[in-house]
Amino acid sequence: MTVRTRTPQVAVTPAKKGRALPPFLVHVLAALGALAVVVLLTLVTDEFTNLRLATIGYYLVAVAGLTLLTGLTGQVSLGHGAFMFIGAYTVALLVKHVPAFPLWADLLLASAAGGLAGLLAGAAAARLRGPYLAGATLALAVGLPALTRKFPDFLGGSNGLSFTVHSRPAGIGVPELRWQTWIVWLSVLLALVLVVNIVRGRLGRDFRAVRDDEVAAALSGIPVGRTKILAFLVSAVCGGLAGGLQAFLLGTAAPGSFTPALSLSLLAAVVLGGLGSLWGALWGAVALVYFQAWSEDLADVLHLNTDVANNLPLAVYGVILIVVVLAFPRGIQGGFRWLRGLLRRSAE
Repeated sequence: MTVRTRTPQVAVTPAKKGRALPPFLVHVLAALGALAVVVLLTLVTDEFTNLRLATIGYYLVAVAGLTLLTGLTGQVSLGHGAFMFIGAYTVALLVKHVPAFPLWADLLLASAAGGLAGLLAGAAAARLRGPYLAGATLALAVGLPALTRKFPDFLGGSNGLSFTVHSRPAGIGVPELRWQTWIVWLSVLLALVLVVNIVRGRLGRDFRAVRDDEVAAALSGIPVGRTKILAFLVSAVCGGLAGGLQAFLLGTAAPGSFTPALSLSLLAAVVLGGLGSLWGALWGAVALVYFQAWSEDLADVLHLNTDVANNLPLAVYGVILIVVVLAFPRGIQGGFRWLRGLLRRSAE
């Protein structure tokens, strides 16, 4: 008698050609590519354009932090300029009183100071919602710059603090402003790598859950109050870094640079670029810089008086904001997504 046995079939899977890179490494490589693009742009443009590129850089990290706070957790802040104020004055005071500190330490401490202020503000604002939260943060933006008049000997009064940072190593034949632009963008891209990893990680999912439904998030085991405070902390760290970079670039920290209008402009940039989108933060930062520059050029061409010329950038920015929001409710980045979808459907 012959016994026939069945040989088990073993599924053969094709060998993988290669493993995908870890997300953190992908983000680092993207940041290096972006830095290479910025360096190339500074090499082929004049100093005035380099200054604008650097300005876009520090606005970008500020708007990205506010995007994380408002777009991902739904907390509307009208006082983000206050965190920039803290970062700028931290760098100014450190440069003047502790000149032995390297620049990277000054910027880290500026970020930490902004984060500490954000931690305190977040703890106070965790119980507030809607207009109450917006009003509380607006009071922060109004009150902090007034401290310069209370302590004029320490904070420089209305004129602020002026200083000089020699960050360029000896022997490098690069113009000072171009070197500063590289330092600004290197710092910004390092910060953005961390922000992107937060947004796409577990904490980012917690942020979105709290934004969509606080009750459901709490029932899922997410600590709502702590999550809101963490969002304020990360956002304020970005604001402190942005203010520190602004002070480093301009060599001054003055209260006139951190008025409530700055906080409102940052929030408008978030909406204009695309609420909740880090790419939108880039478009919003570009809009903040270039719409103001174009408005000033228009005022010069039309020979407008000083009062009208000073208010024209705000008026132009407001009109463009209304038009973009009406045409694309999700901002400029939302418009790009709509256009990409339209092209894809037409190609099919």
